[in-house]
Amino acid sequence: MQSLDLDVLSDAQRWLAEGHRVSLLTVIDTFGSAPRPVGSMLAIRGDGRISGSVSGGCVEDDLILRATRGEPLQHPQRLTYGVTKDEATRFGLPCGGTLELVAEPLLDASWISELLTRCGEHQLVARNLDLQSGKVALSAAERSDELMFDGTTMRSVFGPRWRLLIIGAGQLTQILAMMAAPLGYAVFVCDPRDTYAEAWDSPLGTYLPGMPDDVVRELPCDQHTAIAAVTHDPKLDDMALLEALRSPAFYVGALGSRANQAKRRERLAMFDLSPEQIARLHGPIGLYIGSRTPAEIALSILAQMTAVKNGC
Repeated sequence: MQSLDLDVLSDAQRWLAEGHRVSLLTVIDTFGSAPRPVGSMLAIRGDGRISGSVSGGCVEDDLILRATRGEPLQHPQRLTYGVTKDEATRFGLPCGGTLELVAEPLLDASWISELLTRCGEHQLVARNLDLQSGKVALSAAERSDELMFDGTTMRSVFGPRWRLLIIGAGQLTQILAMMAAPLGYAVFVCDPRDTYAEAWDSPLGTYLPGMPDDVVRELPCDQHTAIAAVTHDPKLDDMALLEALRSPAFYVGALGSRANQAKRRERLAMFDLSPEQIARLHGPIGLYIGSRTPAEIALSILAQMTAVKNGC
């Protein structure tokens, strides 16, 4: 499973190959309360079929009418919805919000193929669209890059801008990796236990051989990385945590009961970790939702990661 924006491009590529006319819309700016964030995309086929969303349904109907009944796009253009209060109400934009889009005709799918291939190799790719010529150029991007629009060029970023390193390769990891992919995470898995390592055969996460502490150091783990220790083996989880809590990783969590987490913090304090570093540990991992099954635990973990990532 891949991120939602790549799903939109995959659909657009397939439609072009089938001979359909396709237009692509990208959110470049929002004001007030907007249903979808900057960078959200919508592909519209000539017959009105859509993939993705730019407003959660507020302006999609109007965009479909433009695509199916109006003149086909010949070159990229800028669209604005909700400039006035009446228009915002008409299109259902909450709180008088304003939505700015770039609409473009997709005439060539070659750049989509290259972009999808590079993203499949865990590369971050910047797509540069010249609004005057309609030409697209791809280049390397950094995880800190954001969508940029200067009036003539739109630069958007594709690929896994966030990384999740999971220590442990059991059933919970399978489900966690599956849920993390649509959220834009590149998933990496480390488990030095032979039986688990040999059993891991999943396209959802890249297996990294080695001991957990070495893997955390070598990845390396930056401010766009989350680390979840879920082996339930203190020897392995604690090895990863010793390095993870020293790293800039935005999230560090470990599976285990409150009693076990208290003992874990006592063990971690025996090493050269400061109280502030130990306090970064989310343990028990995840938001409390009364979870029992692996799927519920994975949901609670990703909910907590998302809250931390978004500064909540």
